[in-house]
Amino acid sequence: MEQTAEQARQLDHLAAAPPPGGSPFAAFGMPGFGGPPAPAAPEPRPILELEGEAYEDELDALSDWVDDFLLPIYGAEVTTAAPWCLQWQEHSDVVAWLHALWLAYQQHKDPDAGLAGMFVWHRDFLTHAMAAIRAPGGPLSACMTSSDRPAHRLLPGPPPSARAEKESAEAEASGTGEYELAS
Repeated sequence: MEQTAEQARQLDHLAAAPPPGGSPFAAFGMPGFGGPPAPAAPEPRPILELEGEAYEDELDALSDWVDDFLLPIYGAEVTTAAPWCLQWQEHSDVVAWLHALWLAYQQHKDPDAGLAGMFVWHRDFLTHAMAAIRAPGGPLSACMTSSDRPAHRLLPGPPPSARAEKESAEAEASGTGEYELAS
């Protein structure tokens, strides 16, 4: 009986004062009971969905990673088979590829990715992304193909679809502009 009374006192004490770190179950990887759930980390968004200062901040961070890490290690030689552009930030498709590669790098270097995390990043992300970006007919094909001849040229994209041209012509004919259609 005495042991049961002692256990009851201990339970009352634990119930009255939760540990300063939060849940008494935290040591076991279990969320707390009765409290608000921990806020979820913001999900990363593709860089081309960002605007204004958010885009500029993300592009600055991406540029630091590309210039300080990616190119010195994985940049290889610039050739006609592997072009590069010193102004890659102006190629929106290259920015999108490199941003996705950077996000995958961050995920796979995390200890939670396990011991093979970086191997998976090399195999599944780095090789494919760099091959697509630096392909002879890829987005940088009109740019620098020799380190001795820096060059930069944006290739024209495909023309707008017939549907987009039709909508534009109808908007002009009715006298409404693009901004008026949105409201």
